[in-house]
Amino acid sequence: MLSALARPAGAALRRSFSTSAQNNAKVAVLGASGGIGQPLSLLLKNSPLVANLTAACAQNCPEAMICVIANPVNSTIPITSEVFKKHGVYNPNKIFGVTTLDVVRANAFVAELKGLDPARVNVPVIGGHAGKTIIPLISQCTPKVEFPQDQLTTLTGRIQEAGTEVVKAKAGAGSATLSMAYAGARFVFSLLDAINGKEGVVECSFVKSQETDCSYFSTPLLLGKKGIEKNLGIGKISSFEEKMIAEAIPELKASIKKGEDFVKNMK
Repeated sequence: MLSALARPAGAALRRSFSTSAQNNAKVAVLGASGGIGQPLSLLLKNSPLVANLTAACAQNCPEAMICVIANPVNSTIPITSEVFKKHGVYNPNKIFGVTTLDVVRANAFVAELKGLDPARVNVPVIGGHAGKTIIPLISQCTPKVEFPQDQLTTLTGRIQEAGTEVVKAKAGAGSATLSMAYAGARFVFSLLDAINGKEGVVECSFVKSQETDCSYFSTPLLLGKKGIEKNLGIGKISSFEEKMIAEAIPELKASIKKGEDFVKNMK
């Protein structure tokens, strides 16, 4: 799923209904979450007339804020960036990998263990958006919480593998859907607040980064009218969290390279 927060280029949309020439059509499926809408959207997406969303965004709304929630985010963000580079409209401050679901899960699990309101808990989650690349910074949790090492290790593993937990709970008949939609909406609402001038809006997101030797990395970001106003970085972390970052880097680099190579090999 990819969201572009901007109007298409040009003052009006051109529609061609001629049967003698290829149509230039934009299709919006409204109410697409139901039993008909979901497969309908999939079928439309697979058509060569509504494929390559990133290229379409680069061509038609290059100034948009691009929020990518489609997995694997660790590769889809490099893909998006490389496509925008190909079209000469790349702006790293406007391309976001939505990792908010990891934050939502971390907040919920910590709140459950400590008897807190999850709406008042904030756990920064850095790194990437898959398995061990998901690094919850429990040491930076607000409010301050502490766990014995064995419980911390179990909690961290649960946050990292929460997607698998959902699949098992649904007996393989589905994956996280409502929670993913909630997380995506939360990020977009935060970005819209920042675009509209609200100050102090911070969300974690997988973006172009110089915080580690990975070219993309998720950290807390201060959002503003033009996208990323400031990367707030990793901050002070525990030795346990330092070890997780070190273990995540090779997998992140490999996923990033896969995304970049995918674009290089595109026809």
